[in-house]
Amino acid sequence: MPTTRRQFITQSLIGTAGLSLSPKILGQNTLTEKKAVEPLVISTWSHGIPANEAAMKILQDKGKAIDAVEAGVRVPEADPEATSVGYGGLPDRDGNVTLDACIMNEKGDCGSVAFLQHIKHPISVARKVMDETPHVMLSGEGALRFALEQGFKKEDLLTENAKQKWEAWKKEADYHPWIYDEHNHDTIGLLALDIQQDLSGACTTSGLAYKMHGRVGDSPIIGAGLFVDNEIGAATATGVGELVMKTLGSFLIVELMRQGMTPQKACQEAIARIAQRGDIKRMQVGYLAVNKAGEYGAYALRPGFEYALYHKGENKLYEADYLQR
Repeated sequence: MPTTRRQFITQSLIGTAGLSLSPKILGQNTLTEKKAVEPLVISTWSHGIPANEAAMKILQDKGKAIDAVEAGVRVPEADPEATSVGYGGLPDRDGNVTLDACIMNEKGDCGSVAFLQHIKHPISVARKVMDETPHVMLSGEGALRFALEQGFKKEDLLTENAKQKWEAWKKEADYHPWIYDEHNHDTIGLLALDIQQDLSGACTTSGLAYKMHGRVGDSPIIGAGLFVDNEIGAATATGVGELVMKTLGSFLIVELMRQGMTPQKACQEAIARIAQRGDIKRMQVGYLAVNKAGEYGAYALRPGFEYALYHKGENKLYEADYLQR
């Protein structure tokens, strides 16, 4: 006698009643189980220390990770001594300070600005793009117009210090963007895990010193300079943006963590992918990652990549391990 559709469904349910379904079959991940966690903030470079302080203050007050990451990176954005971020950033070859930033919350919402001029806090403009528009990225004149409409103040971001350095560079105008030095690659990327076990991230930069006018790096690109998946983890990048864009490094790291890698192993694999592309002896890229359990990783192409970690009451600067020996 042929089996009816109803009989087939009934038999199937009975047959599977005793099976123990895995978290993956149920569409769940073991890292998503809510449990008490210590808030954590991790960020790139030494200017991450004061950025972490501002971010952790919000987390300790039981604030949200998204508010913490924005507040954190606003600190170096406003620091005239930070020559690679925001106000004080070294200009492009024509003397223009152009800024890039992106932000991403625990829901997967994100906002970004690229090639933005005259606004001290591009991260907050990116937050407005996320919160107030149906878009992800605004650029150039459109981004500036939006920022002014949102009440941001138009300012001259070229400090006297940055102007003097640019004037000195113009004497020879020798452009070697890939040579690593303390001025070229100090993007701040910051990741935060709050007490609700939610993740968010922010990334902001003035880009390569003396770059071609209009050049945009990885920092405002979701999946390259920053990626957050609240089921799994988050990652951010610093260094030569072109290398990060070509490999979508932050997205790659999160996907590797989804497959079971620790944050450290995932960062190492993402760097290895870059190294496979050819000669990178004069280039630097560094990655940071954190997962839902509060485990973190840091790795770079070459020595010199520092990161700031604020966890369990301590905010300290560390040097990341690296590939090139």
